[in-house]
Amino acid sequence: MPLPILPFEKIAKNAGARRMGKDAVEELRDVVEEYGFSLAQKAVKLGEHAGRRTVKEEDVELASKGIV
Repeated sequence: MPLPILPFEKIAKNAGARRMGKDAVEELRDVVEEYGFSLAQKAVKLGEHAGRRTVKEEDVELASKGIV
């Protein structure tokens, strides 16, 4: 189930876009969703490596820095 479009329109506007095509907003959403999924998978691996079933903030931070 894809994420809603509206938050990505707001992100684009906050980034300075006066207008953004619907296809561009959908592409932004898809790229962010794909990155988020990949990041979550890496964070899960870090949590498991630490012997935990709960993913913690530090796992996400390390995953975002490319530690995995």
